Amino acid sequence: MATDLQTLLKLNVPLIVQIGRRSASVDDILSFGPGAIFELDKVSDDPLDVLVNNKHVGTGSAVKVGENFGIRFDEIGPPEERLNAALG
Repeated sequence: MATDLQTLLKLNVPLIVQIGRRSASVDDILSFGPGAIFELDKVSDDPLDVLVNNKHVGTGSAVKVGENFGIRFDEIGPPEERLNAALG
């Protein structure tokens, strides 16, 4: 059983940091071009949603790490919740 757990803990799963959501028609999406602005459903200083396998597991704030972006976790669900999200 310990070997099975070690194998599970090494699985790669999608981690998504979501800044917002909005529906749009295909026509609107086709009209996008360089410089287009698409307004989202969040205020700029709202926490970002962290999803694992498209399931919410926490929130955080964007940070700059060298020349890259990262996320600082502000709230994260319990390990059981994160494991259930990871396993689908």
